[in-house]
Amino acid sequence: MKYVIVGSGPAGVTAAETLRANDPQGEILLIGDEPGPPYSRMAIPYLLEGSIGEEGTRLRPDRDHFDRLQVALLEARVESLDSEDRLLVLSDGGRVQFDRLLLATGSRPVNPPVEGLDSPLVRHCWTLEDARHIMDHASQGSRVVLLGAGFIGCIIMEALVKRGVRLTVVEAGDRMVPRMMDQVAGHLIERWCIEQGIDVRTSTRINLVEGNEKGLRLQLEPGGDLEADLLVVAAGVVPNTGFLEGSGVTVEQGIRVDARQQTSVPAIYAAGDVCEGVDWDGGHGIHAIQPMAVETARVAALNMAGRETEHVGSMDMNVLDTLGLIATSFGRWQGVEGGDTASLLDERRFRYLKLQFEGERLIGAITLGTTDQVGALRGLIQSRRRLGRWKERLMQDPTRFMEAWAAIAS
Repeated sequence: MKYVIVGSGPAGVTAAETLRANDPQGEILLIGDEPGPPYSRMAIPYLLEGSIGEEGTRLRPDRDHFDRLQVALLEARVESLDSEDRLLVLSDGGRVQFDRLLLATGSRPVNPPVEGLDSPLVRHCWTLEDARHIMDHASQGSRVVLLGAGFIGCIIMEALVKRGVRLTVVEAGDRMVPRMMDQVAGHLIERWCIEQGIDVRTSTRINLVEGNEKGLRLQLEPGGDLEADLLVVAAGVVPNTGFLEGSGVTVEQGIRVDARQQTSVPAIYAAGDVCEGVDWDGGHGIHAIQPMAVETARVAALNMAGRETEHVGSMDMNVLDTLGLIATSFGRWQGVEGGDTASLLDERRFRYLKLQFEGERLIGAITLGTTDQVGALRGLIQSRRRLGRWKERLMQDPTRFMEAWAAIAS
């Protein structure tokens, strides 16, 4: 049996290890399109802030790890997939046959429609190469502009602050972290960042980037011109599926998979950020967080090795540390039509708790300024258990969610 995995991030590495544990004799090939050992993108901010070196970004620090597992590594970019002949075509003209294939190609950063983003002083923060470039230009006192204040942007922001730069954050949305936080929480995070000395400009766009290797001039709307030594783009990501055109693999928001992580084509599976998998409440969605990438890869690999296993379903779950202010969101944090909402707000202390209900079930939550027992919120939401009399109690006092979880789970 020849297993091929496209993508050498956390999902791909986990799948390779799971396959080897369940098929000692199978041939395993792990394809990645970046030089060097497999690494974690989530470690890049720690590299930027100087907490670790490049070796600390590696997913497996032992240099002999993949050799000992007899997992072959190939640095190559996949150009296309021929599902019928079970063949991958590489950008250098090479061909790779497979018996079973896992697509774990993750996401790619989005370039917003702004003229001038091809300047040498404009970078994403997505690869080790990006990180090296940013570290070369983001030194103490450098004028750095961060385009995007979403989840990834806020993580990068903290690393840039620790480098001592003069930071301006430009976000087109009306609040920070708009895909994770509501208006109340997003504005509180913005105020928190401003109090830490960051120039935050929400509801603002960059219309034009001009300059050369010596500096940049950014045209803002509103706000006029802004000079910078570096522009870091964090305007979102999309699943990396372009190579699948004409392959027969169904792609909607991402690669559509069933509970076994199998795509619309037998013997081809998908895992991680690239896949649109089964939700905790019966739907489908993309859950671009590393724990879910690892779990879906494990399930996919077990099925590839002949051990039928179903994924229980993923839930939207985000935990963000913005310069020491912790924010979380779970499930349907925006609420649903006809649902009920309960919330508590302490603006002075940057504390916020909001619960969303559908009937007798808790379906979503936002917390800001605390991490105490938030795992109970996740448990209440993901279990989909009826709250009974505890719904009314939580409507009156949302902080009692731990009591509710203990009572309902027992």
